[in-house]
Amino acid sequence: MTIFRYSGEDVLGKVAAVDTTSVTVIVDNIDVLRKMQVNRLVALRSSRAGQHLIGMIHKMIRKSAEPESHGESGGNDEFRENNTVKILLIGTFFDALLNEKNVFRRTLETVPEIDAECYPIEGDKLTRFMRAISFRTEEEGPSLSLGHYTLDEEAVAYLDANKFFQRHAAIVGSTGSGKSYATARLVEQIAALPNGNAILFDLHGEYKNMSDDGIKHYKIAGPNDGSRGGTMEDGILYFPYWLLGYEDMIGLLVERTDQYAPNQSMVLSRAVTAAKLHYLEQRHETDFIEHFTVDSPIPYRLEYVLDELKRLNQEMVPGAKGERQGDFHGKLSRLIARLENKMTDRRLGFMMNPPEETYEMSWLDKLASGLLCGRDHQADKRGGVKIVDFSEVPSDILPLVIGRVAHLVFTVQLWTEKSKRHPIILLCDEAHLYIPNHAFGTGAFESSQKYFERIAKEGRKYGVGLVVVSQRPSEVNKTVLSQCHNFVALRLTNAEDQLVIKKLLPDSLGGFADLLPVLDTGEALIVGDASLLPSRVRITEPRHKPDSGAFDVWDEWSNCEKEHAVNRAVKAWRRQSMKE
Repeated sequence: MTIFRYSGEDVLGKVAAVDTTSVTVIVDNIDVLRKMQVNRLVALRSSRAGQHLIGMIHKMIRKSAEPESHGESGGNDEFRENNTVKILLIGTFFDALLNEKNVFRRTLETVPEIDAECYPIEGDKLTRFMRAISFRTEEEGPSLSLGHYTLDEEAVAYLDANKFFQRHAAIVGSTGSGKSYATARLVEQIAALPNGNAILFDLHGEYKNMSDDGIKHYKIAGPNDGSRGGTMEDGILYFPYWLLGYEDMIGLLVERTDQYAPNQSMVLSRAVTAAKLHYLEQRHETDFIEHFTVDSPIPYRLEYVLDELKRLNQEMVPGAKGERQGDFHGKLSRLIARLENKMTDRRLGFMMNPPEETYEMSWLDKLASGLLCGRDHQADKRGGVKIVDFSEVPSDILPLVIGRVAHLVFTVQLWTEKSKRHPIILLCDEAHLYIPNHAFGTGAFESSQKYFERIAKEGRKYGVGLVVVSQRPSEVNKTVLSQCHNFVALRLTNAEDQLVIKKLLPDSLGGFADLLPVLDTGEALIVGDASLLPSRVRITEPRHKPDSGAFDVWDEWSNCEKEHAVNRAVKAWRRQSMKE
């Protein structure tokens, strides 16, 4: 059944002027005009049967003309009104197209004729229209929805979930605008699917309150978790050093300003390769010996590498007049010192001193399965969404760790047979902290930047999608943002951040972004392939609200009964754990 069935009393007005993509409508129905607002949708009758042109109200003008005189007394003079509405054409709606019904296309095959009727799209028509353009019916399964339209709260805002996740998305907004609610709303809907699959990078532990059969919580091991011997079954994750690539190890251990940096890099590469070969030979893993490289995820012992570096640093070799210093004698001292420092740093225990089980070849299978398998393929049939808490990871290596987790996901997908790949989404909360626009000259940032740029450009081919969440889009890597074809933009008060979003929108929608600084908390502009139409939406509160850390400052200052906890905080700081 067609969506747009109107009666004569529904008419807003008639077309008086037509441009390439814009239309001017003379309004006759004042009652309908009073209900209309800028950015609302309208339908215009097309010259072709079974079609309506869809437009967005750009400007509303109400003018009064001089009264017409009906006699010398002037007692019957009446003011004439000239009410006009400027409309931006954005697409065509077909009652039927080939074998499909109710189809919207972002194309204009025709323009409306003069005197063509214009109708508002609101209420049930708006809801049915948005469901139709989401390419989803109730029979096909659940649709993706972030909330309701601000201008018509009876209408649910549906999105094309396939295009939203397949073509990357960005959720941006200033602090307190509602980004965490929007992210949590997405997570809950993914978790409700029978085989949902996503990883949320939680940097501050604010999503720990989310609980559902479709959600699992993991935490990168902190200084105290290693001593307790926590395992993946306990929700504790380790990321051993042998999962780092060659460039990552160089960035972590070699100081670029050192005059011997090239020698140190070369020697480290040889030592790591030899350590991996030693491991494979000890385990009789003959299948890998002829094919592995320095970047292959083969376990090895850092102690083996350290012993080799010390040997070369002190090596004496035969010379013409007796023994002489080897080629690397004394040139590896700073590398050795940095390596020893990392190995004894308890903050890096999850990486540099992982449990013994992580040295088994089978351990990587376990880690990859836990992170990449959808809900239906998990052993306990739970946890399609994996929320990984990085709050205890030191900030200086946070980009490196998150980047390598993302790289692990991408690489496993790359080496999976195409017919057996299960799509996975990476929800990157606080993305500006580890996908920066500038790499700051550090190896950790450069590695993370490189990994996420590749996923942004190639991930779609391998079933890896990104949802970039940030309060500072101007600080997020431009290459990654440019690959995002869907934007959920909440209130942005910073002029630089607003400009970034405006540049990424189509030229015809540039004015739509002028709403960014005046959006209410929890309101968002949704633009992109998943929406087809630009929409202003009020985000529905998630069932489990994230702990975003907002305080009612004045009320807290007015409360004299709150317990003083500074001494306990100092103790927890020294102990590196919030737990007693």
